[in-house]
Amino acid sequence: MALYKRHDTWWIAFTAPNSERIRCSSGTRNKQQAREFHDKLKSEYWRVHKLGDKPRRSWQEAAIRWLQDTENKADHRKDIAKLRWFDQFLGDLFLDQIDRDLVDHIGQHKKLESSASTANRYLALLRAILRAACDEWEWVEKVPRAKLFREPKIRIRYLTQAQAARLLSELPPHLAVMAAFTLATGLRQSNVSYLKWDQVDQLRGVAWIHPDQSKSRKAISVPLNKDALTILRKRQDCHPVYVFTYRDKPVARTSTKAWKSALARTGIENFRWHDLRHTWASWHVQNGTSLQEPQELGGWSSFSMVLRYAHLACDHLKAASQRIEGNIDTIRRCRPR
Repeated sequence: MALYKRHDTWWIAFTAPNSERIRCSSGTRNKQQAREFHDKLKSEYWRVHKLGDKPRRSWQEAAIRWLQDTENKADHRKDIAKLRWFDQFLGDLFLDQIDRDLVDHIGQHKKLESSASTANRYLALLRAILRAACDEWEWVEKVPRAKLFREPKIRIRYLTQAQAARLLSELPPHLAVMAAFTLATGLRQSNVSYLKWDQVDQLRGVAWIHPDQSKSRKAISVPLNKDALTILRKRQDCHPVYVFTYRDKPVARTSTKAWKSALARTGIENFRWHDLRHTWASWHVQNGTSLQEPQELGGWSSFSMVLRYAHLACDHLKAASQRIEGNIDTIRRCRPR
């Protein structure tokens, strides 16, 4: 028998009759309880191997299997953080012990801790793992539903050109140049922060994001307009590898105290760095760019993401609205006296 401690919790390790190496948390700080759990788990694996019983799988096993199957997922690190948070509720449970009441309790707890939208991201991950355990891995016969919360519709937050100009003037130089490049290209913060010179061809006026750097895991071609090219020329000799740096290192974090202070000085409220990307898309749509073009330019995998900006482009509907002009005068003339 192998029991060992990680922090304050006892963990179990043994070799099953089929030579599979089993390692999982006992979910308890009590050594006696951990020993009993070890003996029970080892007995179940013996019954599976010798008697053909179906193995009873734990949440920990499902979480590990999920991380192995989705290691190339763009937000893999976020999944790891979420799974660590789930441990307080599911760490010592088997899959068949997870019921609808527990799932609802987890959702409500996260909603009170943060927001409905954040709780939904956690519930979506929980639901995906449980469905995989049932439908793909065939570890359990059925799993509980995870009902998501209704999320309020939030307005797209973007700046006018005058607001953007004031913000850029208040930002420190290293953030101002990155923000200006974002407004010119619509690139996500991480893609701007870690953009390298070997991803840029100034002669052709294009940059590119490799598949392993994009959220959609697809390569993105980035046409560079005059504003973007001007920024790149000014940055040409600043660093041999990265385009945007601060003290010779890539700027990993942009939502800093300096960013918040600049927003406060310009009177801009409720605005995140990512909203610079929304601003870029909004400016495009307001200036006549078709909805299909921002989807390709911005690297969105779904057209539904671009439809958020549809209400900003109504020029093509003006002719239709004018077809009933003059009807008000007709109605007035026909009004009984």
